[in-house]
Amino acid sequence: MYNPKAFVVEDLPQLHGMMGDCRLAVLITQGEHGLQASHLPLLLDPQQGPNGSLYGHMARANPQWRDLEAGAEALVVFSGVDAYVSPGFYPSKAEHGKVVPTWNYLAVHAYGRAEVFSDPHRLRNLVSALTDRHETGRAQPWKIDDAPAEYIDSMLKAIVGFALPIQRLEGKRKLNQNRSPADVAGVRNGLAASPDPQDQALARLMPDLSSKE
Repeated sequence: MYNPKAFVVEDLPQLHGMMGDCRLAVLITQGEHGLQASHLPLLLDPQQGPNGSLYGHMARANPQWRDLEAGAEALVVFSGVDAYVSPGFYPSKAEHGKVVPTWNYLAVHAYGRAEVFSDPHRLRNLVSALTDRHETGRAQPWKIDDAPAEYIDSMLKAIVGFALPIQRLEGKRKLNQNRSPADVAGVRNGLAASPDPQDQALARLMPDLSSKE
């Protein structure tokens, strides 16, 4: 992705944290059927490989897994909070008027080639781990063992798992770092006053640079 130096994130724990905050990633491949994309919940193991490894599954009926099986490079996109930035947020608008709208956002792109697997035991462990992650905090969390064993067995036959060691990571935090401290404060205050929860969440990520003017 286009990533000016001011917005680049290189710290690996921070990149992993941004990935973990994204509940649904986008897996993109180029193969026999052209570009394909699937929206998938994924697990990150930060200890597997120099950049960590991703684990997920998709429907066996989804032809994209064959791209992975054939060795195609995959791009996995993790999107964070985002917000429209109005020129009216900038104090510099009143000074010279040379401002335009933009968009603030967080994103991580992970690249690698995946191993595809259909082993029932391995698939069951993956589905259990994904379920446990997203059921955490519920009053009565659902477990894979709550369903009849034969039903789960049939469901596992309908999916394909994959393990994707991350070969390269790109991270971006576009939070107006290229603007003056006054403009950053103006954006932060404008988003914080918005009724939109995403605007408010992004405002909380923006630094307070007013003391650096």
